[in-house]
Amino acid sequence: MLDFTTNVGARAAERLKKEQVIWLTSTASSGAPVPNPVWFVWVADSFLIYTQSKALRLKHIASRPQVSLHFNSDADGNDIIVFNGEATVDPTAPPANAQADYIAKYRDGIRSLGMMPEMYGNVYSVAIRVKPTLMRGLNIGRTDELHDAY
Repeated sequence: MLDFTTNVGARAAERLKKEQVIWLTSTASSGAPVPNPVWFVWVADSFLIYTQSKALRLKHIASRPQVSLHFNSDADGNDIIVFNGEATVDPTAPPANAQADYIAKYRDGIRSLGMMPEMYGNVYSVAIRVKPTLMRGLNIGRTDELHDAY
């Protein structure tokens, strides 16, 4: 269980609400990290991400489910938040177009892709659930915010 009561935890909780993109890093069969920016929503205690059925990240996750996620830093390289966790395909998740929080968050982005929510749900048809096990944060110059939370 992540601790959102610390300084880093509170910053992470705020960013979970407002950030549009998080970087999902899976691992290829060669061992190389493969970072990709993805859209997400935080649901209860996990990240919910939708992807296309032929995305290579699905093969990576199937054989190496340990992933990391991180937000972009600010322009000075501060406000670092990183999550480690285990990713799984979630066949019980609603389709993207039926996930109300996801559609509310990305309605404009979906429209900018030239799609309506139903079409988006058909194209990005696989739900990935990432259950974080570790949250790390750093704000350079604020040693009180150097933190690992398990």
